[in-house]
Amino acid sequence: MDEFEEELVKTAIRGFGRTIILWLLSRRTMSGYSITKEMRRLTGLNLAAGVVYPLLYDLEASGLIEGRWMEKGGRRIKFYAITDAGRSLLSRVRGLLEMPVKEVLKDLISQP
Repeated sequence: MDEFEEELVKTAIRGFGRTIILWLLSRRTMSGYSITKEMRRLTGLNLAAGVVYPLLYDLEASGLIEGRWMEKGGRRIKFYAITDAGRSLLSRVRGLLEMPVKEVLKDLISQP
């Protein structure tokens, strides 16, 4: 992937980053570290914590997710969970993707 293509992919991931986090947390409670690892796995990009954590802080400040500190293995780790407001927003985003733009996006990502 050349530099332009990589930047385009990174821009798309940044745009969908909050939605991806909401989707991940709709499946289970996760630590910030686990979210970062899963986003790397899903996107194939080496996303730094400096990209993911600001998204988490923004979602938390907006009331879409909530974080709780827990003791695990002698360390304090913050685990995040989606709120009802976050579930509602995720549902609205899913509805938007059901619109015709979904077909465009599917075609776009299915091209070799």
